[in-house]
Amino acid sequence: MTLYIDAGTTYSKIIADGEKLDFLPVKNENGFLYYIIPSSEVRFLDLKFKKSCGHMFSDENSENEIIALAQGCKKDIEPDSVVLDLGSRDAKWIRFKNGKFRDMDWNTSCASSTGATVEMLLKFYDLKTEDLKFNPEKYNVTCGIFGFEKIMDDISKGVNASDAVSKFVHGIAFNAWNFAKRPEKIYLSGGFCNNECFVKSLENYCDVVKLGRFKLCEGLIDG
Repeated sequence: MTLYIDAGTTYSKIIADGEKLDFLPVKNENGFLYYIIPSSEVRFLDLKFKKSCGHMFSDENSENEIIALAQGCKKDIEPDSVVLDLGSRDAKWIRFKNGKFRDMDWNTSCASSTGATVEMLLKFYDLKTEDLKFNPEKYNVTCGIFGFEKIMDDISKGVNASDAVSKFVHGIAFNAWNFAKRPEKIYLSGGFCNNECFVKSLENYCDVVKLGRFKLCEGLIDG
C-alpha cells in the first residue's frame, strides 16, 4: 500500500493507492482512496508514507508545501491563475503566468487569516459552519484578537452570534483577497472550500473556483 499525507494542524489529508484504511474514505478516484483524519489520531497509526507535507509530519520524504500545492493544482487551472490555499494556521498563494510559476507569498504569523480562528469561534458560540451566512457587512480584521473584541461588542448589543461570526468570516475573505494581491479570479484550496459563508464573501470581490482539500496531497503523487 502506497500512502501520501498532507498533515495539517486539525486534519490530515491522506491518499492511499491500494488497501483501505480503517476509516471511511471521502471519495474513490482513479484507483486512489481519499481520507480526512484528525491529525491527533494520525500519530497513533502504524503507517509509512511515501511522501508527506505539512508541519504536523516531517521525515526524509517531506516536500515543501508550496511545491506540493503547485504540482497538485496545475492540471486544474488556467495558464494565468492565482491559487490560494487557506489552512488552520497559515495562508499561501501562488501565481502562474503562461502555465509557469511566477510569484508566491506565505503567511504563517497572523491568526486572523486562518481556519483555526474560525474553528475556535464556532466552538465558543456553539455554532456549525452551515449556521454562517454571507453578511454584506464585514469587520476590518487586521488582528484576530481585535476581531474577537468586535464580535463580543456586537453580541453584547443584541447581534446574533452567527451574524457576528459571519461578519468576521467576511473580513477574513477580504483579507485573503488583498493578501493574494486582489486578483479577478481565485482558485481556492483547503478547508475553506467547505465554508460557504467564506466562499460567498470571497465572491463579493472576485470569481472563485473551488479546488477542494486534497491539492497538496495530490501534488505529492504528481511530484
